[in-house]
Amino acid sequence: MGITGWWQWVIVLVIVLLLFGRGKIPELMGDVAKGIKNFRKGLSDESAEAKDDSPKTVEHKTEESVDTKTAANEKS
Repeated sequence: MGITGWWQWVIVLVIVLLLFGRGKIPELMGDVAKGIKNFRKGLSDESAEAKDDSPKTVEHKTEESVDTKTAANEKS
């Protein structure tokens, strides 16, 4: 007893049009499309933030390199 005939689909479509009206259906589909776009944008932003949070290499200065710079500054 499922909806299999074409005339049954027509009846369902007519009922949907009566409930929502012709102008409301495209508006609803536009809202759904915006929601999907925002969802995808949020996912891509989240993955970009995860890449930015990766550990960064930090250059460590040794005492020796600091001493040579200090000695060079003293000579000038």
